[in-house]
Amino acid sequence: MDFDIFLQSLSKIKNIELPAETSHFKMVPPFRQELLKQQSLAIKKAKYAGVLALFYPDFNKKTNFVLILRKAYNGVHSAQVAFPGGKLDKEDKSLKITALRETYEEVGVPMEAVSVVRELSQVYIPPSNFYVQPYIGFTNNTPNFIKQDDEVEAVLEIALEHFLDDASMITKRVSTSYSVEVEVPAFKLNGHVVWGATAMMLSEIKDLLKQLI
Repeated sequence: MDFDIFLQSLSKIKNIELPAETSHFKMVPPFRQELLKQQSLAIKKAKYAGVLALFYPDFNKKTNFVLILRKAYNGVHSAQVAFPGGKLDKEDKSLKITALRETYEEVGVPMEAVSVVRELSQVYIPPSNFYVQPYIGFTNNTPNFIKQDDEVEAVLEIALEHFLDDASMITKRVSTSYSVEVEVPAFKLNGHVVWGATAMMLSEIKDLLKQLI
């Protein structure tokens, strides 16, 4: 999709009610829905993080957004695909600042180059006990991505049309912290399987954009 046309549609997103769990639960196995209902005490003690769904024009003026492939490490989110972002630091004045700062640190897009359109629905991640606040935003120029080598394995540039195509939806058997292996709904984007919290956020973005485009 032409980026200028996309921006015209994106400008209307502030007036749309967020689908929240309606979208999120499309991308989780049934047991997680029940688990989330039992997490009220843990949620009260959760840490906070901010992430950014950043849209931009590629060199052909088509609309893309960026994801990252995290490095393999000894942790629950090892080698997973995610939005740029990270945990709230005490110096951050808001989670929006967290998302912008971490996006700059992880993929090199300057904070001042990004226009944040709105916040999306929060997602709770039980394995790491994080409450994640996603934001949707854009930059008018094609970024020169610079990955943070110690945390980011690869920067993934996702074409909007590829993401919105229902053929990107798959079911995948994965190992989780809840069970040895389960079937989960997922996106397959640029050859990478995206599931879990990132897929939940992507599902809400997809449902919002489908109303606009």
